[in-house]
Amino acid sequence: MSAARPGIDDARKMAVFRTMAQAWHDQDWTTCAALFAPEGILHSVMLEPVVGRQAIHDRISRLGGANKKVTLNIERMGVVDGALIVQRVDVIVIDGRRGECPAVGVIEFEGDRIARWRDYYDRSTLARAAGHSTEGQAS
Repeated sequence: MSAARPGIDDARKMAVFRTMAQAWHDQDWTTCAALFAPEGILHSVMLEPVVGRQAIHDRISRLGGANKKVTLNIERMGVVDGALIVQRVDVIVIDGRRGECPAVGVIEFEGDRIARWRDYYDRSTLARAAGHSTEGQAS
């Protein structure tokens, strides 16, 4: 069994997420992926988890584009039992159309990198925020 990497303090965990939010807004997907541990996990809970920096980069880089911007507006952050809890409203602008989706992220760290980020949100709200019709779809 390998020695555990030293943890980081709560203020540093919050700073890492603020860096993530800014990089997400700037569509700097390389920085976003680099904030994860090598085998980090990004898990939007209604979808299959994405494992590993490259897979995470590949997934999130599809979220951007010249006509699209996603901003993670942090409303509250705190640490509970070592995990960073982030309440936020994601603002999605596509071709000038603006939508919002409330979300909560639970982020666990390995040293100063994100080991697991679980994201909780309503999928139909996200679809509407992104300009997709949700008629006939289950939530």
